[in-house]
Formats: sequence, structure tokens, C-alpha cells
Amino acid sequence: MSEFELGSVVQIAYMVDDIHEAAADFSVRTGAGPFFVRRNVITAADGPDGRTGAFDHSSAYGQWGRMQIELVQTHSAEPPEFAETTRARGCVHHVAIMVASFAEHRRQLTERGWPALLSASTPHGNNFAFHDARPQLGHLLEIYEPRPSIVELYRRVADAATNWDGTDPVRSL
Repeated sequence: MSEFELGSVVQIAYMVDDIHEAAADFSVRTGAGPFFVRRNVITAADGPDGRTGAFDHSSAYGQWGRMQIELVQTHSAEPPEFAETTRARGCVHHVAIMVASFAEHRRQLTERGWPALLSASTPHGNNFAFHDARPQLGHLLEIYEPRPSIVELYRRVADAATNWDGTDPVRSL
């Protein structure tokens, strides 16, 4: 295998049953936050081998030190291989990595035995994929490019945490 730079983890994500309750609890227990909640819109999604996929979910984004935390509430998910990953609780679901080339990293991760269980796009044209690294890492790897709307989300979440006094821990995005 050729040399390959995976990149740095920029986010840790957990699956939860209730996004608002989980964000408030996570904030109290860890001091992370504030959390910004939104329903995520996916315009196109594919599972393994090009099968139709879907991922209707809400997320709460908060800052925990230098790391962004995402709490994810799934409303529906397809295909079954990906949907199964959204049922686990009490563990890391995925870590996110910003990559220079989405297509190249998808190819490299797949060649290394970590296939994409779901690849999708947002209305802003942001592509992301969840690669199955569970056998070796215990969780999925999410990849996406540092496009303007993503960089702005990370900046907004991090800025809100600067000098945050713990009030209003769950907010709308």
C-alpha cells in the first residue's frame, strides 16, 4: 500500500435518543457547549454498491475543549448496513476528518478495507461519507472537505464556546 495521510480528527459523534435532552445532559456532565441543534437535510445518498441510501437526522454541535462534539438523533436511515450503526448507544459512532479530496480519500479508505456504508450530499453541495472502520477502530470514519459552510459551522460553534458561562446550553442553529 502507498503512503496515505488520513488527517486529524476534528469531531467526535455519539448517537442519542433525544437531541435536546442529550445536549443538556452532555453539557452539565462535561462542561461542553453550548450546543447548536438543527435538522440536517440530505439531498442525495447512496449505500454500498450504489444502492439508495437515506439519513434523516438532527444534530447538536458543541465544543469540548479543542474538539467539536456532535450528538446525533436518527429519524430514519438506509441502507440496512448503515442503519444498524445508528442504533448503538454509549459509544462513539464516528469521528470526522476534513480531507483535501473527498473522492481520493473515499477511494483510499475503501482500498484499505474501510468501505463507505453511506455517501451523501447536502443542499450546500457538501459531500460526506461514513466509512466502516469498526473492526479496527470501533467506530465509523466520516470524511468531508473543508467547504465554506462547514468551516463556518466549526467557527460558529468554537466561537460560542469562548468565555461561555454555561447558560443557555442548547440553542437552535
